[in-house]
Amino acid sequence: MLKLLIVVTSASTYADHKLKTGLWLSELTHIYHNAIENGYDITIASPNGGDTPIDPESLKPLVLDHISKGYWNNTNFRDLLQHAKSLQELADQEFDGVYLAGGHGTMYDFPDNVLLQHIIKNHYEKNKIVAAICHGVGGLLNVKLSNGEYMIKAKILTGFSWLEESLARRKKKVPFNLEAALKARGADYKKAFIPMTSKVLTDGKLITGQNPFSSKEMAKVVIEELKKFHK
Repeated sequence: MLKLLIVVTSASTYADHKLKTGLWLSELTHIYHNAIENGYDITIASPNGGDTPIDPESLKPLVLDHISKGYWNNTNFRDLLQHAKSLQELADQEFDGVYLAGGHGTMYDFPDNVLLQHIIKNHYEKNKIVAAICHGVGGLLNVKLSNGEYMIKAKILTGFSWLEESLARRKKKVPFNLEAALKARGADYKKAFIPMTSKVLTDGKLITGQNPFSSKEMAKVVIEELKKFHK
C-alpha cells in the first residue's frame, strides 16, 4: 500500500491576528479523495498538529466544489482535520509521496520550518514524489539538498502568482511575494496565461500547482506520477 503524507498549515490568522486564514480546503480534499479511491494510506500532518484551521474564504459557495462540500459535511473527515499529526511525530517516517496543501496560513509556518525541510529533503533525495500547491509551494523555498544547493534551483515550477494575490485582495496582508521569492531562489517559475485558472507542472519528482483551481488536475497528476514511480 502506497503511503502519502499531506502537510497542512497550523496558522489560523494573518500577521495582524484579525483576519482569519488557514488551509484552502479544496487543495486537500481533491488529493485526499483520489488517494482514498486508489487505496493509499494517508497521513495528514501539520507543524503543530491538532486542529487544522480552514480559510473561511474556501468555504464560500462559489469556490466550494462538489467534492470539497461532501468532505466538509463528513463528520469523520472533519474529525481527521481536528486531529492532525504533528511533524515532530513523523519526522523520521518514510512515505511514497509528500504533498504540501496550500492556503495563506502556510506562508507563516511552512517556509522556515526545519522539520518540514528535513522531511522534504529526505524524501526528494530518496527519489520520492514531492508535490506542493498554491501557497504550499512556499514550503519548498528554503529546502537545501545535501550538496548545499536549494532544491528548487533551476526547477520548473509554479505557485500562487503576485497578480492572483492582487485579485484575492491579499497583497497588503501577505508576509512576502511568493512568485518573487521562488524566482529569487533560481526557480524557473511559470504561471497560467489567465490568472485563477489551472496550471500543474512536473519536473522530475517535483510536482507543483498554481492555485486552488489547479486542485483537481493536481490530484490527478500526483496519483499518476506516484503510480509511475511505484510500478
